[in-house]
Amino acid sequence: MTAARTPPRISSTGLAARAAVVLRDNDTGTLVTASPRLYPHMWSWDAAFIAVGLAHLDVGRAVAELDTLLDAQWRDGMIPHIVFTGATDYFPGPDRWGTDAAPQRPRHVRTSGICQPAVHAIAVHRIVNVARRTSAADAELARRFAERAWPGLYRWHRWLVRHRLPDPSGLVTIVHGWESGMDNSPRWDLPYAAVRPGPDLPPYVRLDLAGVGHPGERPSDDEYDRYLWLVEQMRRAGYRPDEVVRTSDFLVGDVFGTALFALACDVLAKLGDDLGQNRAEIAALRAWSARARAAVAASCRPGTGLARDRDVRADRWLDAETLAGFAPLLCGGAGTRVEARLLDLLDGPRWAGHPALLAAVPPSVSPHSPDFDARRYWRGPQWPVLAWLLGWAFERRGWSQRAAGLREQGLRLVSDGSFGEYYEPFTGEPLGSTRQSWTAAVVLDWLCGP
Repeated sequence: MTAARTPPRISSTGLAARAAVVLRDNDTGTLVTASPRLYPHMWSWDAAFIAVGLAHLDVGRAVAELDTLLDAQWRDGMIPHIVFTGATDYFPGPDRWGTDAAPQRPRHVRTSGICQPAVHAIAVHRIVNVARRTSAADAELARRFAERAWPGLYRWHRWLVRHRLPDPSGLVTIVHGWESGMDNSPRWDLPYAAVRPGPDLPPYVRLDLAGVGHPGERPSDDEYDRYLWLVEQMRRAGYRPDEVVRTSDFLVGDVFGTALFALACDVLAKLGDDLGQNRAEIAALRAWSARARAAVAASCRPGTGLARDRDVRADRWLDAETLAGFAPLLCGGAGTRVEARLLDLLDGPRWAGHPALLAAVPPSVSPHSPDFDARRYWRGPQWPVLAWLLGWAFERRGWSQRAAGLREQGLRLVSDGSFGEYYEPFTGEPLGSTRQSWTAAVVLDWLCGP
């Protein structure tokens, strides 16, 4: 274990100024790229967090960010996980995805063919609240945007209900680890092990390794073979959502994504009430939320209370010790005894209370797990965006002291001003891409909130 270091600390004012510069430097005019080198496009759940940060700088620009994303929504309701810019130095790009032939894809923009977690209603809600504090003009601008965005967000949630609930567990399923946002997490090791790339997998050259300090920070080549084989399967299914679910070698109930879906349905329903939207659709959102919350609670492991993903293809629960196990703390529904056990575990030495952590932010995998890797992407590092998400949910649940603690420790983690994509938990070294837009965005929200 590497000895902890004390990173240089920048004042709150200086940190906010640097975060604003990152978002402005990464702005193409129509969208803010995820990062200047490694991710030169728009990612779906990145865009939601980025818009929250932008709201503290310019509510109109925050609205425009989500307008760009929603303008790329597929006609069947799916919000794609990547909206491509003209940049060509990213792989897999639009040609590899091959969605141009998908009839439901909008013709005016190129996108990937999968989705990411449904956090967008949470972003709209946050933008509306920020705008109400800035000016009457901003409040009205945000209200009009929410009214305009609401039908598209409802169709997005309905798409998930129609096409991603094939398993009796009630968990929202994913057909690729990328759809979870936690690409190479140990959560997916067993389902990925069953993916056997065919001999006709088209050749490829990875470009992501050139954008990081060491290959050990990124997924392996064997993992990439599996990732791209799943994309190939989707291409051959014509990106027809039910056919993709039927034929994909990878089909997993994502408990963390399901908890976020429950939260987002609640938030979108409340926005619908405020905006006078269709009452039947609002009722549907609340019913979907209740079912998703119950599915998360039903997944909890006896003893620890940690929630579990479900391998639908193999008909088994998955027990990797990752941050996703705390999903019931996001959405509720598991009962006070289970929540108490989870909170004690989160605070304890297996997680945020580990004595060697530089900042008391829960890492993506428990340092005590055999799957833990302090430097590799979703297999151990700390992610500021997840600290923000947990803090937002805790505040919403009335756990203000816990939310404040996550904010304080999250700011400690990012206090060197590099805005890393993720961080080595014991040294605080920024890993992956620096000047990462969603990291800058959540820092702004921490500093400029509530």
